[in-house]
Amino acid sequence: MNRRTAGDTNPLVRVVIDTSVLVAAWRSRNGASFELLRRLRDDDFEFAVSVPLILEYEAVLLRHLAGSLTADDVGAFVDFLCARGRCQTIFYLWRPFLKDPNDDMVVEVAVAASCDAIVTHNIRDFERAAELGLAILTPREFLTSTLSR
Repeated sequence: MNRRTAGDTNPLVRVVIDTSVLVAAWRSRNGASFELLRRLRDDDFEFAVSVPLILEYEAVLLRHLAGSLTADDVGAFVDFLCARGRCQTIFYLWRPFLKDPNDDMVVEVAVAASCDAIVTHNIRDFERAAELGLAILTPREFLTSTLSR
């Protein structure tokens, strides 16, 4: 699954992160979802996004405000994702491909950016994306099978 290099010799995997992973990390600093985002900060892998996907991230995170978290916190988090992500322009829409149009949006980014995998908690929702050569992994699977090498 390691196709790209950063610097001179470190292989990097490129993925798209489904909104379900961001929500899980947003809700708790424990677990694989938060660890995955921490690793994103450390440049352990590449992360592809598109403008529509970033807007979806923001809308979903705003719906999950709790405790002392504010809309400004969401804005700062989305800014972090934009700074770390590789923005991919989509020229070809794979719709309808999956049941949920928002899931199709994730697949479109993954295909256009030549990603290795989609990281999600909703494996069943993305099963058909494997037909396009994409691995469909939970955050834990991604961390243990890919980033632990």
